Amino acid sequence: MRAERLVALLFTLQSRRSATVAELATALGVSSRTMHRDLAALQAAGVPLWTETGRYGGVRLVDGWRTRLDGLTSREAVAIFAMGVPRALAELGLGSAVAGAHAKVTATLPTALRDQAQHLAQRFHLDAPGWFRGDDDTEHLTELAAAVWHQHRVRLRYRRAQGTVERIADPLGLVLKAGVWYLVARVGTDLRTYRVARVAAVTVLDESFDRPADFDLAGWWERSSASFERSLQRVPVRIRLSPAGMRALPAVVEADLVVAALREAPPPGPDGWTELELRLEEPHIAAGQLLGLGTEVEVLEPQAARTAFAEAARAMARRHGA
Repeated sequence: MRAERLVALLFTLQSRRSATVAELATALGVSSRTMHRDLAALQAAGVPLWTETGRYGGVRLVDGWRTRLDGLTSREAVAIFAMGVPRALAELGLGSAVAGAHAKVTATLPTALRDQAQHLAQRFHLDAPGWFRGDDDTEHLTELAAAVWHQHRVRLRYRRAQGTVERIADPLGLVLKAGVWYLVARVGTDLRTYRVARVAAVTVLDESFDRPADFDLAGWWERSSASFERSLQRVPVRIRLSPAGMRALPAVVEADLVVAALREAPPPGPDGWTELELRLEEPHIAAGQLLGLGTEVEVLEPQAARTAFAEAARAMARRHGA
């Protein structure tokens, strides 16, 4: 992205007393011709550059002029400006920090670069939560975020189907998945996941804990999620789908399951219908998922799933007077 490269050039010039065009081009991995264009763009944007000729000449910033973006990489500067203050960071209590960084970028980037970052912000937007679902209750999210940051042990009261339980936990990280916040914590020697909306109360203790040196939140979450999904997807369900059903299948079944099933699927039969095998949850849950395909699916096996699907269809017919 050119905006990012121009900010990187600005930082490079600021860190060096002087540099030749060839040196700057090498540092940023571009041609000398591109570097000449980038230097001209910075000058056009109002950055005061001084060019010196001769054996010891080069390009430098006018003495006394500095950008106030110290501490931010070029990618961070452009990205922070482009994204503004995400709602997720505001929920964590970090909104003011990002807003401050955003204001810093706004005040110090030359107008031309600011316009390019704004151009990006108008074309890419992340909206993580799903449709038709209310916001998750994040009453205790800020407290948990502070405990994660400062490595303070917490006492949790957590709502479960069987009632409320109490746990002493070491909060290691927070994960936002599809608009839902989860706390990853160590309880004793076990790593556990808690949905923040089900946390009834949090007491941050004075006691600190040592974070495991080898713990990688993103890696652990990926492995844990994959394991959880495999534990749910344990029943092979064989179905037949019409062409319309094939198109609608990703709307009712997870995309990775559809991809896996299509790898093994034979070509459509003479009637255009395709036979697939999906690994879904237990038969009644599988039947409930597949009902979303209506008359474009036939459940073949196992018999328990076929029976559950038929019973649900008959119940729907009776309810509608058919």
